[in-house]
Amino acid sequence: MKDKVMGALEKFAKAMVQPLMYLSAAGILIVVGVLLTNSTITNLLPFLKWGPIQMFGQTLYNAVMAIINNLSVVFVIGLPAALAKNEKHRAALIGFMTYLMYLISSNTLLSLTGGLAEEQPMLGLFGTGQAKILGIQCVDMGVFGGIILGCIVGYVFNRTFQKRFKGAMQIYSGANFSFMCLVLVAILFALITNAAWPVVQGWISALGGVIKGTGAFGLFLYGFLERFLLPTGLHHLVYTPFQFSDLGGVLTMGDTAIAGAYPIVMAEMNMPVERFSESIYYMAIGFTKMFGYIGIGGAFIYTSYPENRKKTASTIIPLVVTASLAGITEPIDFMFIFAAPLLYAIHAVIAGLFIAMLKVFDIVALWNGNLLASIVTNIANASKGNHVPMMFVMGALQALVYFVVFTALIKKFRYHTPGREGDPLPASAAAVQAQAAQQPSQAAKAKKAAPVGAGALDGGGTAMDIIEGLGGKANITTVENCITRLRVSLKDPSLLQEALINKTANRGIVKKGNDIQIIYGLQVADVRRAVEEQLAQL
Repeated sequence: MKDKVMGALEKFAKAMVQPLMYLSAAGILIVVGVLLTNSTITNLLPFLKWGPIQMFGQTLYNAVMAIINNLSVVFVIGLPAALAKNEKHRAALIGFMTYLMYLISSNTLLSLTGGLAEEQPMLGLFGTGQAKILGIQCVDMGVFGGIILGCIVGYVFNRTFQKRFKGAMQIYSGANFSFMCLVLVAILFALITNAAWPVVQGWISALGGVIKGTGAFGLFLYGFLERFLLPTGLHHLVYTPFQFSDLGGVLTMGDTAIAGAYPIVMAEMNMPVERFSESIYYMAIGFTKMFGYIGIGGAFIYTSYPENRKKTASTIIPLVVTASLAGITEPIDFMFIFAAPLLYAIHAVIAGLFIAMLKVFDIVALWNGNLLASIVTNIANASKGNHVPMMFVMGALQALVYFVVFTALIKKFRYHTPGREGDPLPASAAAVQAQAAQQPSQAAKAKKAAPVGAGALDGGGTAMDIIEGLGGKANITTVENCITRLRVSLKDPSLLQEALINKTANRGIVKKGNDIQIIYGLQVADVRRAVEEQLAQL
């Protein structure tokens, strides 16, 4: 039973990698967009205010943010493709169609029951428990909904795509039968979520009074829930009432009453007040985005396997910069939420703890989730009780705490965080890698000698060498890849012939029962493609 559970979790973890592979590139492009359009930067570099540059920066930012804002769609397409045993392209397409049917079903049920929320002028649907996904208003399950439905689609597809009918019913065989089954799944999923999710949302909303009335502990709970509930979309129900309703405070200006932490802080920035009000602490969810993720990223890089460290750094650093400068944390969050759930829970605890500590130590500052803009804004409002130096001291402390705690937990529980996918490179493989690095001319000769018809690979060897080394086509169950490793499941691992595989320029072979991992580095996607093409010809 334990082996089945661990096998299922390993399969899920491998599937999750596929949709996440592009987020590092997305993150660095978002940062470019932010740097080109941020008022702090453009004031320092006036030439950036040129119309075409602003147009490009805003377009770039909005285009890439469309991916971040629709991660549920990315997962509901990517997960079925990764989980499908065969016909992955059909599984991906059916996953997308299933999600569309679910969204429309959820919207229809809300409409028929009179449950559609009205958009507010400033907030839209924030705080209502509903959202617009692909323009369709539905119950807001955040990325969580896309992940759950993506896994369901992958499971149902694998169970149904081989079904065959005879005669006139033959047209409904295979993937068509899978699609028909998933029509019912989409409607049923909408029925369940429309009934159950608002109840959960009500429980979260009810915590507002507890947060408001329990001082520093309430702030801890506020920060904890804002991070912990992020994958479910329920975090909006935590911070929105405090930032935009009287839960976050009320400021009276003559005959006008301003309610909510955000408008209060914005008003106080333009008022001759001696000190920002207590409402400012409800804006502190940006604090961890600016500082904490530096420690998280550092821990991921430090604990990655030595052979993966450079690759991990090139992946993680852009995501840390994205979190600190743009306040966008989803790309790095989803790299470990499901690979290490306990680690993510600890992350939420630390985030909440530091918001409470800001209150306990009476540190007043502006934490807007953009480090550069925050520095400039705090300097401009230094006369209003700001403790800018202490903000950086507390920020450095938070980054250090994250680094130490994450490093300890990752090593203790051997979490498969970025750069630690699978098992570490064996010592023998490391020697092979070092030897290959010292003899580049031999690799070049091998590459030149490789027969093109057998799927020649960069660095030497062929796809056929890999297939034969794995025991032949009949012995191969699945072929997948993560960022650096070719992951293969074999029927009989005793048929493995490492000598044949080592004709290709790999960095080591890791054996784990029926699962074989061959480390090829960043070119692994090309290797997998060559292997799949060769298998199709056999």
